[in-house]
Amino acid sequence: MRTAARVPALLTALLLAAAPVLTRDALAQDATPAKTETQAAPDTAYPSIVVTKAEIRTVIDRVIATGTIQAVEETFVQPLVEGLSIRSLTVDIGDTVKADGTMATLNDDALLLTRSENEANLARARASLAQYQAQLVEAQANAQEAVRVSARNAKLREAGSVSTALADQTEAAAAAALARVNSAEQLIAVAQSDIKVVEAQISDVDLRLARTVIKAPVAGVVSARTAKVGAIAAGSGQPLFTIIRDGAVEMRADISESDLLKLAVGQKAKLKLADSSVTLNGTIRLISPTVDADTRLGTVFISIAEPERARVGMYANADITIEEKQALALPLTAVTSGKTETVVRKVRDGVVEMARVETGIQDGRYIEILSGLKDGDEVVAKAGAYVRDGDRITPVKAAAPTDKTATN
Repeated sequence: MRTAARVPALLTALLLAAAPVLTRDALAQDATPAKTETQAAPDTAYPSIVVTKAEIRTVIDRVIATGTIQAVEETFVQPLVEGLSIRSLTVDIGDTVKADGTMATLNDDALLLTRSENEANLARARASLAQYQAQLVEAQANAQEAVRVSARNAKLREAGSVSTALADQTEAAAAAALARVNSAEQLIAVAQSDIKVVEAQISDVDLRLARTVIKAPVAGVVSARTAKVGAIAAGSGQPLFTIIRDGAVEMRADISESDLLKLAVGQKAKLKLADSSVTLNGTIRLISPTVDADTRLGTVFISIAEPERARVGMYANADITIEEKQALALPLTAVTSGKTETVVRKVRDGVVEMARVETGIQDGRYIEILSGLKDGDEVVAKAGAYVRDGDRITPVKAAAPTDKTATN
């Protein structure tokens, strides 16, 4: 009896002890669904992709070229008198000269001596001329008298008062007198010719004397000098001086035939000298009408606004501006160019859409968008990003470019 009474009491105690365990299991089962929902949340998040906007900005179509600095026009200075030594020099390399400015002088001693001799010859020729003129006057007077006597004797011979022999003698004397007049006239003509010759010789010497002063034919900067004091000046050798006319220098650039067609006289250019931070302003002065058959390059001559900042022979790079305008543009990295089409990955409400675009000017890191987008449209910044048409993404704004980046 006592044993039977203990059994219900033992069962009751066991049930009470198991109650908290059951309660904890139930709570754990109730909490399990909530934890499952929390773990599923990361599976619904979309990939973060950097996007950029199509914006209106300044784009520049440019041609990049290389070349060397050279003189626009070089003028050689040669002596105009042969065989004279150089007495003095008044200019050196780098000096600026004016037109007709003295650059050097030649020794003129020999020319002065020649001029003195010619002046003596001129005085002798003039004295001879005076003598011949006096002889002509005398011959003319004698001829006139001889002609009168001959005419009178001819009349007397007809009257029988003078013999024929005397009349013939006086006629011959008249003819001889006229011959002496003619001879005197010829001597005068020869003397006058001699005077002209000597005067021409003197003029030639005077011209050579004037040319012993070597003058600059044009204004400019002396770029080379071979003249030395004491050396014999010769016109057939190297020039005594080389002048860069007006100091004007330019860049001679070699341009590919595809870019050559974009260029025109008057277009602006920025020139940067090699191994230097110096940047110069330039303008296209001349475009060669031909292209080299071997290199397929054409020559463009770019004048420099500040020639004193460049030196002939320097190497330079030229950035030639073809066109500058405000246009819709994207970073070059956002555009994918294929064989048949050019596309961008446009982003609208977090969804990627492939959009065809037409491009124009490429300006450094940016490219002009002619059609397919409008101002403010967002596209994937990296064209190589692994996203497809219809993918949903989490757009991340691209960092604003610095001034340097925008410029490039």
